[in-house]
Amino acid sequence: MIIGITGGTGCGKTTLLTEIEKRGGLVLDCDAIYHELLTRDDVLLNAIDTRFPGVVENGALQRKRLGAIVFADPQALAELNAITHGAIRAEVERRLADPPALAAIDAIALFEGGLARLCDVTVAVTAPEAQRVERLMARDGITREYAESRVRAQHDEKWFAQRCDTVLRNDGTRAEFEGKCRAYLDGLSRMC
Repeated sequence: MIIGITGGTGCGKTTLLTEIEKRGGLVLDCDAIYHELLTRDDVLLNAIDTRFPGVVENGALQRKRLGAIVFADPQALAELNAITHGAIRAEVERRLADPPALAAIDAIALFEGGLARLCDVTVAVTAPEAQRVERLMARDGITREYAESRVRAQHDEKWFAQRCDTVLRNDGTRAEFEGKCRAYLDGLSRMC
């Protein structure tokens, strides 16, 4: 079974992914795949540098510099996504060529990037915006203004909820959300 997991940054998708890993599932984190590709895919890095001059320095992407551009301009973000989605999808498909019994694709752009079609079920992880901003600030060491711009640049939770088979709302404690994740996965196991 391949589970597609999506939702805005700071919602708690990692908690669900951790529970899947505990069950022996393969987790494909598209953000991590993207960053890995940036270290070995010169074509991808050059395409980003060509469209956004100055964001690549000494062969390395300057993420905060690129983020300041794309999170403030929806058109720039769409152009970045047009460059990156195909490369990420190809790498995910390569890694799923011999799929395990349980796998998860974690992608904020699960639908836009064409990854949802690879999934048996899709899950939206949602959380209140204020909690997401606080989590981003703590996790990434960024300012409130930058965290808020990242959240505003993404779809709202209603968008994700309308497209996914299931919604897991992360609006309590970490332990409570871990319990929701385990209950969801137990339910899937019974269906298989």
